[in-house]
Amino acid sequence: VQLQASGGGLVQAGGYLRLSCAASGGTFSRYAMGWFRQRPGKEREFVAGISWGGGTRAYGGTGKGRFTISRDNAKNMVYLQMNSLEPEDTAVYYCAADPQSSSAVVRLRTAEYDYWGQGTQVTVSS
Repeated sequence: VQLQASGGGLVQAGGYLRLSCAASGGTFSRYAMGWFRQRPGKEREFVAGISWGGGTRAYGGTGKGRFTISRDNAKNMVYLQMNSLEPEDTAVYYCAADPQSSSAVVRLRTAEYDYWGQGTQVTVSS
């Protein structure tokens, strides 16, 4: 499974970005998908996840109310809409696939995701 994240960039505080992740080489429609981020000097952390059935979404504390994850199984894509961005959101954002979870489950730990994209840099200026 190959994952390609895109959509990062430089944005002012209060702005928005939409990250995209294109999947290939596997059965995307049966993978839970997640977005993680790694801020400078910090461990990688869970941002958002969506079950392969699409009915369950989960968000890390930092993105609740500001970020929205979605997926398009027909296009093998997962998205992260990020609104009201803050300088603290500056990080490399990674998409990841979890092929082991059941249809309504979103797992939160990095070790539970088997496949990772290369990351896309998001920089929020104050």
